[in-house]
Amino acid sequence: MREYTTPAVTELPPDTRLTDTVFVRAAEEPDAVMFRRLDNGQWRDVTCAEFHRDVMGIAKALIAKGIEHGDRVALMSRTRYEWTVIDYAIWTVGGVSVPIFDSSSEEQVQWILGDSGSKAVFVENADHAARVRAVSEQLPDLGEIWQIESDDLAALTAAGSDVADSAVEERRAATGLDDLATLIYTSGTTGMPKGCELTQRNLAFDVMSVNSGPMHEVFTLEGRSTLLFLPLAHSLARIIQIGCVETKTVMGHFPSTGPELLEALASFQPLFLLAVPRVFEKVYNKAEQKAVSEGKGAIFQKAAETAIAYSRALDTGKVGFGLRLRHFLFSKLVYRKILAAVGGRAKYAVSGGSALGERLGHFFRGIGLTIMEGYGLTETSAPTTANSPADNRIGTVGRPIPGTSVRIAEDGEVLTKGDNVMRGYWNNPEATKEAFTEDGWYRTGDLGALDDDGFLRITGRKKEIIVTAGGKNVAPAVIEDRIRGHAIVSQCMVVGDNRKFVSALITIDPEAFEFWKKQHGKTGTIAELVDDPDLRATVQKAVDDGNRAVSRAESVRKFAILPVDFTEAGGQMTASLKLKRHVIAKQFSAEIDALYAD
Repeated sequence: MREYTTPAVTELPPDTRLTDTVFVRAAEEPDAVMFRRLDNGQWRDVTCAEFHRDVMGIAKALIAKGIEHGDRVALMSRTRYEWTVIDYAIWTVGGVSVPIFDSSSEEQVQWILGDSGSKAVFVENADHAARVRAVSEQLPDLGEIWQIESDDLAALTAAGSDVADSAVEERRAATGLDDLATLIYTSGTTGMPKGCELTQRNLAFDVMSVNSGPMHEVFTLEGRSTLLFLPLAHSLARIIQIGCVETKTVMGHFPSTGPELLEALASFQPLFLLAVPRVFEKVYNKAEQKAVSEGKGAIFQKAAETAIAYSRALDTGKVGFGLRLRHFLFSKLVYRKILAAVGGRAKYAVSGGSALGERLGHFFRGIGLTIMEGYGLTETSAPTTANSPADNRIGTVGRPIPGTSVRIAEDGEVLTKGDNVMRGYWNNPEATKEAFTEDGWYRTGDLGALDDDGFLRITGRKKEIIVTAGGKNVAPAVIEDRIRGHAIVSQCMVVGDNRKFVSALITIDPEAFEFWKKQHGKTGTIAELVDDPDLRATVQKAVDDGNRAVSRAESVRKFAILPVDFTEAGGQMTASLKLKRHVIAKQFSAEIDALYAD
């Protein structure tokens, strides 16, 4: 058993509230820029005074509508400025925010609203409102539904105009560190989602520890800014939201990770980014595809190899003259253009949700964008470990943030302890008891290893371990992440439980597929070409690359290319882009059986 603790560097004042900074900054620096809003294609500054005014308007309205201290208020919307306003308004009156992913089904919406006992819900648009109304008869606690993309917010603010500022301040002052701040429902890879009870202390401690520890250099950069495009229903995006408010970092909101995101990044020009690995994979793949289409594929490949070699050399402190020269030339010819795709100013990025992979980590650091991986769960208020700009060990998820501890149990499970860990699951004492050891450590369900100096490496999920017929334990995450890093691959799920060998179900990235067809002179859909020899040969290269990262017994011997991608709408993925393995195994059981038919 191995354990590592990072000592706290600052203490959380006992009278801390998540809303303090909003009110203090409005009083002390009302004209300072706090956010930027996209308005008719242009970014418009939002000052501290304007944000405070908007928060106060909704807070007064909530009081007028009868929302009491401790009441749950749900919020179903894409990432947008109003999300943050409403979140802080709920906290201002001592309420509890209940975020719902905008892609949630009626069944999921009903479960979260019903289980949380939400008294009201904010939705973004008519489609969201329709989903709520479709299940409202089964929700006796639910009162009103307010729609952001309508006149509801203006009417709501008008309804609270008679509420005195002192009434708002009285409610705000009554909120303590150990009051519940939010119920965030887990992704639900198995069974119904569980509501994680995160207190004001949990969130404030996590933000303080991250800001004063691994992200201190990022959150003290001159002119710091970021464009938030991950769903704010995701706990990591939520922590970044609070972190920006606390550190005077200008933040913008964008509702999509689709192709239009690159245009938004180019116009916003953030100084640092928050994204999941898939975003960085797409940036790399698009740059490679563009180079190949222009007849510069060989130059791009050499530039990529140089960037990776340069980053690896930085770890040794020995960067040779020839490597420095090649790196300088490619910086002018290639790297600068890639960085321009994310705005041209970004120096740092934070990646979470799944493993980035060492190759991409070294590539991006080599071109000038240092990506810092961290690790955490909804139950730990998001990050519990993180790398830092000054101490970034690629291939790990960093050390425990200040004031937290990580322990590796005898069976390899990662355990953690700290004030960022939830107090329990809402209305579920049995699950809460199972989540903690007898001496108070939270069981993450992940498998990992600790380096001697405290850097954590995640090797897989405890419940996802595959045991082959030969008794070999296989953690699928390592090879899945490696195979998924290939441009042609969208998703990969390793199978092989109680089978003689390991196989994989692989889906094709639609954008990369169109480019591949042009390269190979093909026509047809993915479904029509799943057995095409050239497509299989391309995927085989991705599998071969993945196999180099694991032992022979863990390697993928066979694979099936599926005619459709894994999606949330199809039921194969959660809102936070995790595979629902049991669903996929059931839906594609025939394809799996065919892999082992011989």
